[in-house]
Amino acid sequence: MHDAHCKLAEVDLNLLVTLDALLTERHVTRAARRLGLTQPAASHALARLREMFGDPLLVRGPGGVLHPTPRAEALAPAVHRALAELVTAVREPAAFDPATARRTFWLAANDYVELILLPRLVAHLSRIAPGIDLRVTTVIPESMLAAMAGGKLDMVLSPPRPEYVASCYQRALFDERFTCVVRDGHPAAARRLTLARFCELDHLQIAPRGTPGGFVDDALAALGRTRRVAVTVPHFLVAPHVVASTELILTLPSRMAEPFVQPLGLVVLPPPLEIAGFSMHMFWHERTHYDPGHRWFREQIALMAQPVRAERPLKE
Repeated sequence: MHDAHCKLAEVDLNLLVTLDALLTERHVTRAARRLGLTQPAASHALARLREMFGDPLLVRGPGGVLHPTPRAEALAPAVHRALAELVTAVREPAAFDPATARRTFWLAANDYVELILLPRLVAHLSRIAPGIDLRVTTVIPESMLAAMAGGKLDMVLSPPRPEYVASCYQRALFDERFTCVVRDGHPAAARRLTLARFCELDHLQIAPRGTPGGFVDDALAALGRTRRVAVTVPHFLVAPHVVASTELILTLPSRMAEPFVQPLGLVVLPPPLEIAGFSMHMFWHERTHYDPGHRWFREQIALMAQPVRAERPLKE
């Protein structure tokens, strides 16, 4: 391959365009007109081609018609095919047609995002792009950037993280705030939840990354308070079920609480302190930024996030 590159570096590829025109037209003037050149420029190019290949390539016959030599006849199909492939390679990509496209997109998200966005996204894609396949994987921040750069992952849906913000394109989808839930009949549900009572209760914490602390603990630390986290789980969807069967209190995103309140008999309580919310963003790598299909897919996710953004917060 290295030798091939060295040989090609010695070739003026514009000369091959001229050769293709000469072999097609078999006439210098007509070939020049086809290429937008002057007749002398085309003649000069033919002279350089003869020197490059060490062969006359085209010899003059009656009426100025040029006849290819055996060497030119052997070159003609290969040169024409190579130029056609180059034209295809550098041509503007075809418009993406979701109705006929057959393609797979890989998306990283946790189960909170899956619950909020995935049902409506999948339903939407099945209507307008039946040939699109979707593969969803768990967010693992340590490997997401490498996966996107390497083409194994197309997009991450996540709150902003320094590693994503510094290295990726991004688009905000919707904002979220926190609420608290306990089981129906829990002592905390019978009266107003004060900060002191909140700190006395045993807590369930959702820790997707498996690390201690979080929004609640940061807010408590700012007030000089702490809490006891009795149980941590890595997934959002299991947490309401644990709360429904225990004396634990759970602070979780409001949109995650809403689907479980009635089915599981949970009671919603306003947090007794200010807890910073978060925004959900879409992140993607420069590698896929300009691709028409990826641009279309990102727009569909943003479109499905619009009604989420417009929903009223859960009433407490």
